[in-house]
Amino acid sequence: MDQGLSNTSQARSVDRKTIEKNRRIQMKALYSELNSLLPQTSRAPLTLPDQLDEAANYIKKLQVNVEKMTERKGKLAATGSSPMSSSVDVSVPRRLPKIEIQETGPILHIFLVTSVEHKFIFHEIISVLTEESGAEITHAGSSTVDDTVFHTLHCKVEDCDYGASSRISESLKKLVNKFN
Repeated sequence: MDQGLSNTSQARSVDRKTIEKNRRIQMKALYSELNSLLPQTSRAPLTLPDQLDEAANYIKKLQVNVEKMTERKGKLAATGSSPMSSSVDVSVPRRLPKIEIQETGPILHIFLVTSVEHKFIFHEIISVLTEESGAEITHAGSSTVDDTVFHTLHCKVEDCDYGASSRISESLKKLVNKFN
């Protein structure tokens, strides 16, 4: 009977060791997953307590960001505004198209907002820039939200004097104002 008790206690001991080993493996995997979710700020590997501190701080920072964004959302909802309304008035389609041109030396940054019906203006602006002005388009993009199309153009003016950029700006504004 002593041998039976010995085998039983040995089996329990092996079971406990296996359970503990599996628990440690699982915890190691969970710590590794937690660490992979954190933004990597330093190259040196952190100790486990440091990783946990960093995770706790990161979670607190995210909670503060969520609270700020929730508060901002509430303010925007209360005023009936959207984040885009501060820069471009999307709610009044009759005032479209709109163009904004920023000159940075020989580079022109053109922001065009049109309705879906006036989407062709983008093509006309590209024609004016490339054919009439000899500008090189370095970036062109557009995005559609509801019935509003947002266009972005970046171009380099070959004749880099400021007069050329101003002439192109005036020409584009006249083109867009024809449709207002």
